[in-house]
Amino acid sequence: MSVPQFTRLVSRVVVLLDTDVDTDQIIPARYLKVTDKAGLGDALFADWRARPGFPIGAPESAGAHILLAGNNFGCGSSREHAPWALVAGGFRAIVSTSFADIFRGNALKNGLVPVVVPPAVHAKLVAARTAQPGLQVTIDLEAQELRAEGVPVTPFTIDGFARRCLLDGVDELGFLLRYVPDIVRHEERRALPGTILSAVVEEESA
Repeated sequence: MSVPQFTRLVSRVVVLLDTDVDTDQIIPARYLKVTDKAGLGDALFADWRARPGFPIGAPESAGAHILLAGNNFGCGSSREHAPWALVAGGFRAIVSTSFADIFRGNALKNGLVPVVVPPAVHAKLVAARTAQPGLQVTIDLEAQELRAEGVPVTPFTIDGFARRCLLDGVDELGFLLRYVPDIVRHEERRALPGTILSAVVEEESA
């Protein structure tokens, strides 16, 4: 009923500019048998880690919580294990020019913020990171802004309900449970004595 709270993140970035990275590359299908998130960070991009210079899992990427990704990140199947693995691997935000819709929704439900920026801003971020490997990028969810040295302050859009849940550190169920007393009072006003609804309200109030 809770997700990692996200208000403002300041971090170095890991750059992975492959386009059309699908969820089977993020977390191969053989890892989908698990029913919890424990250990999935080790499976993140498991089949790509042998590539020379692959950045994820490399010592120089330790402690970086933002992934600067290529276009159409998270396409392919709808597996929720993909954002699970990214969060378990230490990432809290991904910056790209576009995301697959289902991946975006799954990411937001798991405390991972997908930030869409225009191609020109993306190019400036890549150039700034190349010139300064230790570049610090700020993802400010409250202000809905991306900030970094050498890059213009860039607003981004996040679904309003998902943003509220992330700022509060709750999932959808946790958000609703906050309003149980209000829901019960509302139903009590609607329920007539002797009806099924009245019996349900009485049981919930007990």
